Amino acid sequence: MNLEHLMDTVPAYAKDLKLNLSNVLAQPELTPQQAWGTALSCAIAARNPRLLAAIAAQAALTIPPEAVEAAKAAAAIMGMNNVFYRFHHLTTNEKYATMPARLRMNVLRTHGIAHVDFELFCLAVSAINACDKCVDSHEKVVREKGLAEENVLAAVRIASVIHALASVFDAEAALASA
Repeated sequence: MNLEHLMDTVPAYAKDLKLNLSNVLAQPELTPQQAWGTALSCAIAARNPRLLAAIAAQAALTIPPEAVEAAKAAAAIMGMNNVFYRFHHLTTNEKYATMPARLRMNVLRTHGIAHVDFELFCLAVSAINACDKCVDSHEKVVREKGLAEENVLAAVRIASVIHALASVFDAEAALASA
């Protein structure tokens, strides 16, 4: 199912999300690669199969294959890192923060696209996964690489809409099977 057809299935109570999706994917603060890479990485993090398939299909038509793979890699590595570093935040034992992660993270340097774009994808996924350390770290990097707060917020808007749509599609599927 393509994205337009999927959006036609959004229930009336979530109409704002449908309207917001088209707006956030066309924000002037982001390049098409930044917008669609963010959307794809966030759809992976949000875990709704229908939404992921539709976003992935549209992203593949809009951005280069290396950006598609980088968005997937950002979701994968942040899926791991967000759990690991969120644990640091959740525990009061400060010793854990002094210990090495000992987790492979080579893709942070070998993703094949503009570093700032990859970092933006990581930031958006970290927002979905509620990892304050990763959000803070990646926000600092994208700002150091030249993006403004407006660019960051544009990516987080995408994350918020994608996450909310995934929740709606999951809820509707659960209600239909109950």
